[in-house]
Amino acid sequence: MTSFDERGDKRVEEAHLAGGCFWGMQDLLRRVPGILETEVGYAGGESEHPTYEQVKTGRTGHAEAVRVLFDPDVISFAELLEKWFFRMHDPTTANRQGNDRGTQYRSAIFFRSPEQERIAREAIERVQARGVWGRPLVTEVTPAGAFTRAEEYHQDYLERYPNGYTCHFLRDF
Repeated sequence: MTSFDERGDKRVEEAHLAGGCFWGMQDLLRRVPGILETEVGYAGGESEHPTYEQVKTGRTGHAEAVRVLFDPDVISFAELLEKWFFRMHDPTTANRQGNDRGTQYRSAIFFRSPEQERIAREAIERVQARGVWGRPLVTEVTPAGAFTRAEEYHQDYLERYPNGYTCHFLRDF
């Protein structure tokens, strides 16, 4: 889904990605060329206004996720997934990243258009075919639905606390 910014002069696309604790994902994604903005929040669940206290129980169906605004003239959705998303977390572990366990830490791409769904599924096939993980990818591809911004103390957490917890790093493939 592509739109224009408020000045109407730059194409902007939005993606919702989950791959474990949102702090580490946001910290890595903000450094990617072409990423314009990131915010952490909750996606994929049933509650209308989930809070961290609810989501952390694993009973709301939400995943910790990052809302990413990017310039598709600099980085395509496929590149965002294949060169960054699939390298910053382990997409072969269901409901777990590092020490974090539960459905809220699952690997997921919440697509915002049929084109994003197609690109996500093709990216998974290409990454799987390359065999870089050695195990089947379990990343779910599902409609985006509502994205709820997380509480302010979660936003830009590792920027404010550089020695804070993260299990995310870029793997070399």
